[in-house]
Amino acid sequence: MKKLFVFVAIYTLTTAFLIPNNYANAIEENDSFPHIEGNYQFPQTHWSHVRHTLQVHVPKNSKSVSQLKIQVPSTVKWSNNTNDIIVNKENGQKINTNLSLNGKTILLAFPEPVAPNTKLKIDIKNIKQPFLGNGPVYHLSANLVGSNAEISIGVARFRVHL
Repeated sequence: MKKLFVFVAIYTLTTAFLIPNNYANAIEENDSFPHIEGNYQFPQTHWSHVRHTLQVHVPKNSKSVSQLKIQVPSTVKWSNNTNDIIVNKENGQKINTNLSLNGKTILLAFPEPVAPNTKLKIDIKNIKQPFLGNGPVYHLSANLVGSNAEISIGVARFRVHL
């Protein structure tokens, strides 16, 4: 009986160390279109107010991005304050952005288009965390320079932490 218990304990610990602790995003590497590279929440525990961060990658073979549109899920409540949205490059450099809100839609227009081979970090602060149900899902789309079409660049799903 002791051997079985030891075996189960070793198997459980080995499995725990081999399974990654982050959740995989189904991202296809596409060298010609921007895409969501990742997303995370701070703090990760079940606090009442959190920050959602979206990471968007504009690959080197893509056209420049003139604007991003973020559809905020209906389950998310936040301050609706433009000061609670911060857009930076991966290196922390702030990006000049004309920001507008229309209900649950955030529109980020870039006076100087975001060049290819750039990674953006978009922080949305003062999010009131939903306590029940599925986690929030943000839908993102972009407008590329030289095109009037809005293209979907993916979704960012957050978990409700208990």
